[in-house]
Amino acid sequence: MSEEKNKGSRLKDKVAIVTGGAQGIGRSFCLGMANEGAKLVISDIDLEAARATTSEIEAKGTEAIALRTDVSRPEDTQEMARKTVEHFGRIDILVNNAAVFGRVKISVVPFYELDLDEWDRVMAVNLKGPFLCSRVVFPYMKAQGGGKIINISSATFFKGTAIFTHYVASKGGVIGLTRSLASAMGEYNINVNCIAPGRTLTEDPSDQSALQRCQHQASFRSFKRIEYPEDLVGAVVFLASSDSDFITGQTIVVDGGAIMH
Repeated sequence: MSEEKNKGSRLKDKVAIVTGGAQGIGRSFCLGMANEGAKLVISDIDLEAARATTSEIEAKGTEAIALRTDVSRPEDTQEMARKTVEHFGRIDILVNNAAVFGRVKISVVPFYELDLDEWDRVMAVNLKGPFLCSRVVFPYMKAQGGGKIINISSATFFKGTAIFTHYVASKGGVIGLTRSLASAMGEYNINVNCIAPGRTLTEDPSDQSALQRCQHQASFRSFKRIEYPEDLVGAVVFLASSDSDFITGQTIVVDGGAIMH
């Protein structure tokens, strides 16, 4: 699918951090938000990939910087917030997208065969990561009078699955975290919402195994087609913009109508 859209201004001059922003869904978020006028911080554990996405954004005439961040490490998240404010002067939007699943393969096994160290790693990145990142941007958003935090969960949480239990549990935790933070941050004019994507084709389309899995999932949807990263951009732009100023604590499922939530 094409990532080119008519340029807009719904996020003009807003400063947005996207964790896991170098590739896949995160990259599409960055390109889509830049297209709406946002200045981007591409925060990713893969610095070279983050720099490549930064170059793409800069080529379109929008300012962006790349930062290497392991969201499971408190010191990394603190440095991410500090460098963002040092460079741009503020933080308006945080998209907690970084997760262990796509690029970092996880075990697809029954719960009783899961390696406990892998369980801890998934929880550290997928659940502790959004908590740490939200915590470090909060003082800046509070001081400037508001902000937007968007967490990325998964539609898998709503139906459950007999495999990758640690992933499903972590994404359920993200929805719980969203609701708790929304309650805590509302008095400071900070919106906290969540997007739950369906199975999205983030791999190269030539990956036949991934393509077949996505095609299988498409059969359960109201819209009988594969979901692409670009399908999620509208939701993230909406939640990052003033259009959603009176919405908080909510989860939007974007999966083509497989889960009716």
